[in-house]
Amino acid sequence: MKRFLLERFIVFIVLALVVLSFVSFSFAEESKTITIGVSVGDLRLERWKRDMDYMVARAKELGANVYAVSADGDEQKQIADIENMLTKGIDVLITIPTNSKTLAPAVEAAHADNVKVIAYDRIIENSDLDYYITFDMLGVGKLQAQYLIDRMPKGRYFLLAGPKTDNNALLFREGQMMVLQPYIDKGDVVVVGDQWAEGWLSENAMQLTEDVLTANNNQIDAILASNDSTANGAVQALMEQGLAGKVLVTGQDADLAACQRIVAGTQTMSVYKPLPKLAAAAIDLAFNIVQGKTIETNAVYNNGQKDVPSINLDIIAVDQSNILETVVADGFHSFEDVYKNVPVDQRPEWPKK
Repeated sequence: MKRFLLERFIVFIVLALVVLSFVSFSFAEESKTITIGVSVGDLRLERWKRDMDYMVARAKELGANVYAVSADGDEQKQIADIENMLTKGIDVLITIPTNSKTLAPAVEAAHADNVKVIAYDRIIENSDLDYYITFDMLGVGKLQAQYLIDRMPKGRYFLLAGPKTDNNALLFREGQMMVLQPYIDKGDVVVVGDQWAEGWLSENAMQLTEDVLTANNNQIDAILASNDSTANGAVQALMEQGLAGKVLVTGQDADLAACQRIVAGTQTMSVYKPLPKLAAAAIDLAFNIVQGKTIETNAVYNNGQKDVPSINLDIIAVDQSNILETVVADGFHSFEDVYKNVPVDQRPEWPKK
C-alpha cells in the first residue's frame, strides 16, 4: 500500500512539474517583449512622420519595442534597412513602401526569417504579402471627385495625381474616374490636363500646374489634386496667377498646412483619414500576429500575386463646414494651429456652446 501511494505521489509530482513548465513557458511567451520593425518610405511628407509617431506611441502603450527607420525616398535603401532590421531580431514588420513595385524581395527576406509583413497604406505588389492595412483607396478618389462634381458639375478640370509607381496613386485615379467618367462622356467635364507628380512633391506639382495654366490661359475651374502635397503645389501656382480661392482644389491627408489653406479659402477640401486609428490598428495587428491570435479582416486587395487579407478604415471629406467637428475635435490638429493665419476676430467660436 505504501509503495502504491509513493508511486501515485511521484506521478502527481511529475504531472505537476509538467503543468508548471507549460504554464511558465506560456507566460514567458506572453510576457516576452515584442519588437516591431517599422520601415517608412519617406519622411519628407508630413503625413508619414505623423504615422510613425503614432505607431511608436501605440507600441509603447502595449509595452512593445519599435525599431523605426526612414528610407528617405530611396527604394534600395529601404530593402537594405529591412534586411538590417531582420538581423536585429524583429518579430514582425510594418512597412510603408517607397515603391510598391520593388519591395517584394524584402517580403521574401522577412519570410525567410519567419517574420510576417504588414503593408501600411501602400500595398506591396507581386509578393506573398501577409496583411495590408489602409483606408478605402478607391473611396478616397470617389470622395474627392464627387465633392467637385457636387459643386462644379460642368467645368474644366485638371487631374493632378501622384507618381505612377505608387499603387495608391493608381487606385485614387481609378476611384476618381468612377465618378468623373459619365460627366466626361457627356461633355460636362472637360479634362484640360492629366499629370502625375513624381514623389508626390509640391515642387513637382507646382511646375505641372503652372504648365497647365499656361497651356489653358488660366481657364481652369477645378484641380483634382490627389493629396495635400500636390494640392500645395497647385495652390502655389494659382497664387502666382491671382487665382487662389477661385479654383476648386481637392486634397488628402488633412495635413496641417492643408487645413490652414482650407480655413483660409485657398484649398477647398481634404480627405481626412484618422491616422491615430490607422497607426493603432497596425500596431494592434502586429501584436496579435506575434501572439498567435485570430486576425479579423474586412477587405481583400489583389497585389498581382495573391488576394491579400486587408483591413479598411473609414474616410471623411473635410472642408470649412466641418473641420472643427472632425480634425480639431479629434485632436488631430489644434484649433490654434489650424486657424493660426486667420485673424482672431475672424475665427469661429471654439469650443462651440
